Amino acid sequence: MKKILMIVSALLITGLIVVGCGEKATTNENNKAEASKAKVDTKDKKVVWKLAMTWPSTLTPLASPTHNLAKMVSDMTNGNFKIIVHGKEKHKAPLGILDFVKNKQYEIGHSGSYYWKGKDINTIWFTTIPFGMTMKEQYSWFYYGDGMRYMKKVYDKFGVLNFPGGNTGVQMGGWFKKEINTVEDLKGIKMRIPGLAGEVMAKLGVSVTNIPAGELYTSLDRGTIDALEWVGPGMDIKMGFHKVAPYYYTGWHEPASEMQFMVNKEAFDKLPKNYQNILITAMKASASDMYYENFHASSEAWAKMKTEFPNIKVKSFPQPVMQKMKDATDEVLNNYASKDKIFKAIYKNQKAYIKKARQWSKMGEYGYIKTTESLK
Repeated sequence: MKKILMIVSALLITGLIVVGCGEKATTNENNKAEASKAKVDTKDKKVVWKLAMTWPSTLTPLASPTHNLAKMVSDMTNGNFKIIVHGKEKHKAPLGILDFVKNKQYEIGHSGSYYWKGKDINTIWFTTIPFGMTMKEQYSWFYYGDGMRYMKKVYDKFGVLNFPGGNTGVQMGGWFKKEINTVEDLKGIKMRIPGLAGEVMAKLGVSVTNIPAGELYTSLDRGTIDALEWVGPGMDIKMGFHKVAPYYYTGWHEPASEMQFMVNKEAFDKLPKNYQNILITAMKASASDMYYENFHASSEAWAKMKTEFPNIKVKSFPQPVMQKMKDATDEVLNNYASKDKIFKAIYKNQKAYIKKARQWSKMGEYGYIKTTESLK
């Protein structure tokens, strides 16, 4: 956290120095007066916002970006801009965050964009899709490709600004009570798997269900469900799934699960420019830190899991099964694309970006791991 604050502070200080140099270089007294007035206004401006998130306040790392954001914003404004964070235990509506922010009940929210697919199917693109981008590819698409432009296009109608809010990276394919060797093995399995991945699995004969998080372990243990996906070792270990399901499958359905910060546009526009910049910078920094926190947690958790539960078998779905999953995914995506012009445009844009970026992904980090992991 201290490192993040130092980095953010350095960025802001650098920006102030550049502005200062520009002021010295000009003789325009009006510009100086405006800059001085803005500085006074910002110093005296007291702002209190409320933030609602889908997660319980203590569910790290999903909840971490909100707490880090609130601290950074407060620290960088000398306590003048405060954000009060409410977890789902406070507002009781974990899937009501978009409506909260849209209707100004909360100025800012933290959730996952694909939860709003019932309101607009195009929101799925800003979380992740099966067989989609890796985390690094997706962040590059957001900030240096067309991702932010498409997010604005989709969320404008809600009166909400949308920003990346933290990424889990690739999520595991789930915990299974039995080994999956063929597509036939999937048929009739009762599985908790939401979103587009649920639609895909349903096409392969899986009986898809959605069960509240608090009931997942009991459901798996008692046989109400035969399999489920959650996140990865760092979060799964808290749920205890490894104690009742020995097969742990690698991922395919959520290669880069991005959370989101949603900001009420009217509330944002009322902020002093300086506060707007601080908020945006703090959102970006806290989002980045979530990935590092989750990566570390998963590294630690997996080391503990495999030591204490050596019967866990890490598996990848066989290639014929994966191909069927990919074919079903293409069918689902193409069906939506045939009905929605924006969906079709984003789909085409992402595919083109992946085709280009994936070459470097394979040459770079993946190439390094593949060629060095067997060395002594």
